This record gives sequence, structure tokens and C-alpha cells, in this order.
Amino acid sequence: MTPHRLALYWAPEEADPLHARGSAWLGRDAATGAAVPQPAVDGIDIAQVTADPRGYGLHATLKPPFRLRQGYAAARAQAAALAARTAPFALPPLAVHDLDGFLALRETAPCPALHAFADACVTALDDHRTPPDAAEIARRRPERMSPSQRAHLDRWGYPYVFEEWRFHVTLTRRLLPEEKAVLMPAVTAFLGDAPARPRRVEAISLFVQPAPGAPFTIAERLPLRG
Repeated sequence: MTPHRLALYWAPEEADPLHARGSAWLGRDAATGAAVPQPAVDGIDIAQVTADPRGYGLHATLKPPFRLRQGYAAARAQAAALAARTAPFALPPLAVHDLDGFLALRETAPCPALHAFADACVTALDDHRTPPDAAEIARRRPERMSPSQRAHLDRWGYPYVFEEWRFHVTLTRRLLPEEKAVLMPAVTAFLGDAPARPRRVEAISLFVQPAPGAPFTIAERLPLRG
């Protein structure tokens, strides 16, 4: 059955300690779909502040979720071709950052290979993307976007691609300052040294959403073989 939406993400390998720690923080393992007990944080409803990222799974976006035009098999074949011509590369150490009010893991040093990888994911599968309808575009609030973001929304179905893209692994919803003061040290301590460990980007992770509103899960990881 064709999933409702497909996304190309980076996600830590299941053997990577960041997978276990990050999944526990969010409360769900995107590899298995299983709920995972979350840590307690004094004065914070951890399930509520992580509800949005929990639905998408622990990941960083390469090509954002899109509805399939030609079915899963055709898109999967195109993603596999991209993986076959892309060489693995080192990912800089990650650390918790405040990203426009959200807490997220971000790289601690520039990584041109990472940005090029994201750009390639956007373009390589675009023929398989069903364009958003007027209601979907309106929900993005295009009147608040920069000219560049609006142009990307019209052309690629998403405003934050190419020069607007930023690698990030979302850990919370947008926070109030008093929430951030508690959660920044809490998530940093909970993740420990896992984000900063050496790792390589060695696969494209295909995440699927089986039905509208359903959580995303990892359908498969396509190894980079370039």
C-alpha cells in the first residue's frame, strides 16, 4: 500500500547511543514504532513539549514529507540511485541549540558535504512529489516568508531548502523562556555524550507516514555507496 507521505531523513543508526537516548527523550522509537518511557523533568509536561517531534521521529530533514505521485517503489528506486552515487562522509559533533525557540541538535562545525547531500535529496526525488494544494500552501503562512522562502515553497513545496536549509534534530516544540531555562540543561544532561560522539552519514533513511495524522516510521535505510 502506498503511504500517505514519504520523507528523506538523516537518523542515527539503531546501534548509535543517540538513537536510544533521543528516542527516549521523544517517547517513541521511529525504527520500531514502539512507545519509549520518557524522563521526568520537574515542572514540565515532557510528553506535551515533545508531542510534535515525537510524531515525526528522531531525525534531521533532508527532503521534507511529500505525497507520492507515482507510488513508493518508484520513489524508493530513485532514492536508491541517489544513495548509490553518494559517498559516506563524517558528520561533525552535535550539540543542543536553541533554534528559533525550539531545542534541537545541530552540527558544531560547517559540513559542506552535509549541505550538498540535503540539496541532492530535494532535487533527485522532486518528480515523485505531488505539489501542495492551495490549502496546504495557505497553512504555511506564505505572507510571513522571505521572497526566497516563498519561491522555494512554490517550486519545491517547502520553504526551507537550499540556502534556507539548516540541519537540525528537533527535540521540543517552540518553548517559552521559562520552559527553555529548565529544558535546555535537562535534555543536554539526558543525552550526555551521545550527540558529540564521532559518526558518519552512511545512509538515507526513508520515513513513511501510513495515513494522515499517523506517526512516521523508518521504512528502510539505503546505504551510501558512492
